[in-house]
Amino acid sequence: MSDALQAVLRIGLLTHSVNPRGGVVHTLELAQALQRNGHDVTMFAPAAPGQRLFRTPTCRFEPVPVAGVPGSVIDMVSERIGAYVAHLAPRLATRPFDILHAQDSISANALAALEDQGLIDGFVRTVHHLDEFDDSRLAAWQARGVQCARTVLCVSDLWRDRLADDFGIDAKRVNNGVDTERYSAQPGNGDLILAHRLGITEAAGRGPVCLAVGGVEERKNTRRVLEAFALLKAELPGAQLVIAGGASLLDHEGYARAFQADLRDSGLTVGYARDVVIAGTLADADMPALFRLADVLVMASTCEGFGLVVLEALASGTPVVVSSIAPFTEYLGDTDVSWADPQDALSIARAMRRACDPRRADALRDELPEVCRRFSWPASARRHADLYRASRLLPLST
Repeated sequence: MSDALQAVLRIGLLTHSVNPRGGVVHTLELAQALQRNGHDVTMFAPAAPGQRLFRTPTCRFEPVPVAGVPGSVIDMVSERIGAYVAHLAPRLATRPFDILHAQDSISANALAALEDQGLIDGFVRTVHHLDEFDDSRLAAWQARGVQCARTVLCVSDLWRDRLADDFGIDAKRVNNGVDTERYSAQPGNGDLILAHRLGITEAAGRGPVCLAVGGVEERKNTRRVLEAFALLKAELPGAQLVIAGGASLLDHEGYARAFQADLRDSGLTVGYARDVVIAGTLADADMPALFRLADVLVMASTCEGFGLVVLEALASGTPVVVSSIAPFTEYLGDTDVSWADPQDALSIARAMRRACDPRRADALRDELPEVCRRFSWPASARRHADLYRASRLLPLST
């Protein structure tokens, strides 16, 4: 291999938030894996005063200062694009990168603006998923963040096809991964402490505990998951639903109000050690224990880029229910998960019941699933480095 192909790359990875959403987790794990492979990596994310990245990284991290919580999503996106441009423009003059890689529309629009100013010569963009926006300005930002990238990557064939159909872009496939040292079926000292703190009753001999991660959002299908849980509870009275996460930059208030109305009408109790526990955003350090405390992860989304938490749950020895749609059908098989029709609450409930079979959990705890071995961050980092070098952005003399 030539010296050029072995050269250390100076890589800037940009994401939209310091909160542990799927794309942000991907950015952090990729940055650390590239750093371990010998590259010089800096991760960037907008941060309001007092905010910190959800996990301390092993690579360099630079917060991009933003004022706080703007009055609307439009204001927030505009502010973060401007903050990125203001932060990077002077920095690039003294410390340039070989590769600048945006993981979302906000940072991609900032890099497109910097390219327009002649400060960079193109950038890489990963598309995890695309949203449908009623607002024309948000839709335009999303389109520009894809169309202006020199090289486009994505994490599933579903989104490769969408990019080809909607934009005529030939995107390259890259893998997600799972850290099997961090996520393990081996019980931890903090598991029972977290169970007591949240009121997870499985530790007290009840159960099963059904876990939904991602908060209350339409694409997470939380209302239908609640309906399915109510059906399951009629058969298993000790069942409990724990809803964790929800730190999002988008406005889900209308859907959350409808969910609360469903909850009131369901007759289910809500609160500590009750039928439904709404845990909200948890510390990153709590997540491995949370997966182990659950008897089943319910991922009945109607739209996903990949679904990282599926791999994290499986690696933690927790059976999973997933929607029988792409991208899940691309990388999971019948022996990995229980399938459900995301549009049918009864189908979700039946899949939850199947997943609660103790034999499923026993099999996961006995041996790490093959799908978790297939998807690793070191392999993803090697694939990214190859694509960086193959892109038109990186001179062979670098």
